[in-house]
Amino acid sequence: MSMYLAPFAIAFLVTAIATPLAIKIAPKIGAMDVPKDERRMHKKPIPRFGGIAIYTGMLAAFIYNGMYTQQAMGIIIGATMILFLGIWDDIKGMPAKVKLLGQIICAAELYYNTIQIRGMANILPIGPWYISFPKIVSFGVTVLWIVAITNTINLIDGLDGLAAGISCISCLSVAYTAYVTNSQEKCILILSLAGATMGFLLWNFHPAKIFMGDGGSMQLGYLLAAISLIGDKPTKGTTLFACIIPVIILALPIFDTCFAIIRRAWNHKPIMQADKGHLHHRIMAMGFGQRRTVLALYCISAVMGVAGVMWTIRVRLACAVLALIAATLVFIFLGIGVDYTSKEEGKEEHHDYIEEE
Repeated sequence: MSMYLAPFAIAFLVTAIATPLAIKIAPKIGAMDVPKDERRMHKKPIPRFGGIAIYTGMLAAFIYNGMYTQQAMGIIIGATMILFLGIWDDIKGMPAKVKLLGQIICAAELYYNTIQIRGMANILPIGPWYISFPKIVSFGVTVLWIVAITNTINLIDGLDGLAAGISCISCLSVAYTAYVTNSQEKCILILSLAGATMGFLLWNFHPAKIFMGDGGSMQLGYLLAAISLIGDKPTKGTTLFACIIPVIILALPIFDTCFAIIRRAWNHKPIMQADKGHLHHRIMAMGFGQRRTVLALYCISAVMGVAGVMWTIRVRLACAVLALIAATLVFIFLGIGVDYTSKEEGKEEHHDYIEEE
């Protein structure tokens, strides 16, 4: 058991110690989140350099465990690349297309290091039991998975402690599924990430003293997606169905991301344009406040995390019931919460009218 607790504890302690240092460094390099619009919940500049602290804690745990397999090294290299991509965006800003290209390059690096989706089980009664993907299809599916989950975590980073907390819950759920399926390497790696996110939460929970920024949120999504694809051996291809468990566990941020894309497309807005129509904004519109809103979303994520575990141990009925409970809660919040998007548009129009006068 110590082999699992040690990486979690090391990542937690290192991140908890490194985060105050990141808070001091952030103003000196310009990594500050200045509230320039009404979409932001904070009223004063907050450091957004937490990604480096999360990375430091995770790396310390990796080094302690001495895991230098091709897949583990590929994850470390990719995490370093996505971290610097996010930090550059936090400090200098970056067009959405350039950021997307950078994410694709980081995902391709994982594919090169054998972290791949190579095929899927045949669900039809005829034909081979396993369908192998051609290399170009395998590459496309793998990159799509990595980039999608990377942006899923990035897009929910809207309240103090929200992205870090949901990521931590997801990591612990994936770790347990890895443990019960004897995936030792996956379990240790994901526990390292869980410890780092929990150490960061000490400083990021409301009222936050630091934000993780794109360098942190993209890193968390990237690592969750990458570690979920780790196989027992580099030569053993991960099937497409191996993604089912992470999809169940990450159902809340995945839904919120899909809902945001559909909402923005319906309103003829750029898909990458931020707004206040996310699920957490709608819950806050009910008067919950930041802390209670985040805790409510933690609970929904925890329910889906348990559902993922139930699926793994083949208790499918319990999984379906838990998923139904979570879906009901989300539906209630979507139906009762107020969509801030329309309010924002009204305020912008009123502001323009005043300026014209």
